Amino acid sequence: MKTIAVVNLKGGSSKTTTTAFLAHAIAAAGRDVLVIDSDPQGSTVRWSDAAAWDIPTVALPVKNLHTRVRGIARPTTDVVVIDTPPLLENAGTVYSALRAADVVIVPCAPTSHEVDALPDVWAAIEEVQALRHEPAAAAVLLTRTIPNASSTGVYRESIEDSGHHVLTTVIPRREAYAQALGAPVRELGAYEPAAAEVLALEVQA
Repeated sequence: MKTIAVVNLKGGSSKTTTTAFLAHAIAAAGRDVLVIDSDPQGSTVRWSDAAAWDIPTVALPVKNLHTRVRGIARPTTDVVVIDTPPLLENAGTVYSALRAADVVIVPCAPTSHEVDALPDVWAAIEEVQALRHEPAAAAVLLTRTIPNASSTGVYRESIEDSGHHVLTTVIPRREAYAQALGAPVRELGAYEPAAAEVLALEVQA
């Protein structure tokens, strides 16, 4: 079973949207997916309920998440996707999700405001690595990008120059994503190749 945590420092960074679309893209690829909503606000669970997702989604906003994931997953589950609360507000829960994760995805728009917050996310990931038996893979997923904007390449290079991995796939700014909260997830778009990349991620040597 592969566990994926979607993490960022603050709210409004498209964690819930990324969780929902990645989970649906992974399920569309034939995998048995469980979504865990560890944010006390419960946005992912409410979305799942409102849109009647076929993907099981459970609320688990607790600080011992890493000890409970396998206990709530079905025997057939092979991918778990965890939507986390903002690291600034619920560090204990996020740290537990990081301990549970094999892969950490950091959704990030190519703006100075969001990129400047990444060092705090990397610090949390690195702190948790010492508590794990094996290190987790981690990567940035550039989201809300503007087609043909030079900023995407500039910020990609900046993040990679700091020693961190950025997925090749970028998620464009689209109304289908922005307006999806609470509605059925149908147009997977760029999340399909992004999901394939996420599933293939391994720890960089």
